[in-house]
Amino acid sequence: MPHSPELDLLAATVLQPGFDGTTPPGWLLGQLAEGLGGVVLFARNISADTAGLVRRLREENPRVVVAIDEEGGTVTRLEAVTGSSWPGNAALGVVDDTGRTERTGREIGAVLRAVGVSLDYAPDADVNADPANPVIGIRSFGAEADLVARHTAAWITGLQAAGVAACAKHFPGHGDTVTDSHLALPTVHASREVLERRDLPPFRAAVAAGVQSIMCGHLMVPSLDPELPATLSRRILTGLLREELGFGGVVVTDAIEMKAVAALLPQTEIAVRALAAGADAICVGASSPGGESVTELRRAIVRAVHEGVLAESRLAEAADRVLALSAWYDARSAEHAPAGPLDPEHGVSALGLDTARRALRVTLGEPPEGRPVLTRAPFVVEMTARPHQAIGQAAPYGVGAALAARLPGTRRAVLTPDGHEPPGPDELAGRPVVLVTHDAHRHGWMRDGVEQVLRARPDALVVETGLPGPATGAVHLATNGNSRVSAIAAAEWLTGE
Repeated sequence: MPHSPELDLLAATVLQPGFDGTTPPGWLLGQLAEGLGGVVLFARNISADTAGLVRRLREENPRVVVAIDEEGGTVTRLEAVTGSSWPGNAALGVVDDTGRTERTGREIGAVLRAVGVSLDYAPDADVNADPANPVIGIRSFGAEADLVARHTAAWITGLQAAGVAACAKHFPGHGDTVTDSHLALPTVHASREVLERRDLPPFRAAVAAGVQSIMCGHLMVPSLDPELPATLSRRILTGLLREELGFGGVVVTDAIEMKAVAALLPQTEIAVRALAAGADAICVGASSPGGESVTELRRAIVRAVHEGVLAESRLAEAADRVLALSAWYDARSAEHAPAGPLDPEHGVSALGLDTARRALRVTLGEPPEGRPVLTRAPFVVEMTARPHQAIGQAAPYGVGAALAARLPGTRRAVLTPDGHEPPGPDELAGRPVVLVTHDAHRHGWMRDGVEQVLRARPDALVVETGLPGPATGAVHLATNGNSRVSAIAAAEWLTGE
């Protein structure tokens, strides 16, 4: 294959790889010097000097697009250690104040802009049509298309007003699935008519709001393309998204190492076929330690052009869109708005905490009449499912920790699917009991544990941090969010503040 520096530069421009560590490795700096067009940050890259890391990246390539997954709520990178200062999309949807949603996007954008991030892989624009969805859930604004469309547009408007490009995901809609695309290829069994009515309105709203980027999901949608997943489908990425919806910004893939597509094809072929279908940027969340996988992707893209598999004009168009997004970011540096005020007691976003408080939904049961108040240290039983890969590691925060901060002496027990049996009657005696669940409606082991504890302590209080299901317990408190501020708001309510 002849040496093609121009093609190699185009191939480098369309890649957005991740890396390990809080300082950029040598291979990454070398790739940036050779024109690598993007880098994606994960929790493993975040430190007290993330801004310095990003500056170092831009020293090698001033036009690099620095991306991150910062949805607010359960999916956070900057606050992965402490938990998010915003409750997330479900809470915003429950409150249903688009002005608040816009301000939330602006606040998150201001924080990202301060460390130099140019592209946020957010908001999640999926309509969570199936409550059993294992990977979307509270990441969605809700189950109604109109609601999700309104808040998607508002979030985008706020984020981009702070000078950070938004990326609506996961086109054409990941909400009606029962499979996690990190683990296998989901199929959306919906007619074109249903998609038009339910799944596409948020993406149409995103385009109308001027969203700079849209992420395609690794999804089979037979009513749109019976043969290829969206990531590889020209019918979906070009025919539907470009030609019908009129989107002219950057189409970025979800991470190509996800098993939904990685089980079908080698990464190099996924990248080439996605570009040919209409994608402009290839997200590679996990790169090899020495960057060899990035080099292989560049070579594969160049080879595909030489072999006529990928049109040079298509590759050039993709690279031009990536560079246009970088220029958009540079042109908006003067518009950077300061972050909103912090809550003086907790050091989190005052707006985020207020939203979490407003998103609480309470069902009072029998017996206590009126609102119960914890006045002494409880026994908190937290039931925790394994987090999906979009979240990352299990969060070291929650309702138990928030209660312990208010009521010293609080006891805590953490139950997992393959963990311990729920505490018995003797352990539960003598103090108030609080049960904390997350998406209990999806986990039989969790529902069984709740029933077992309630048999011994029917006066137990239940806090649900995921999608609300049937109310159980003497009191059922739904936070509609799994974040630091959601935990604080729940603890405040339970202690009568």
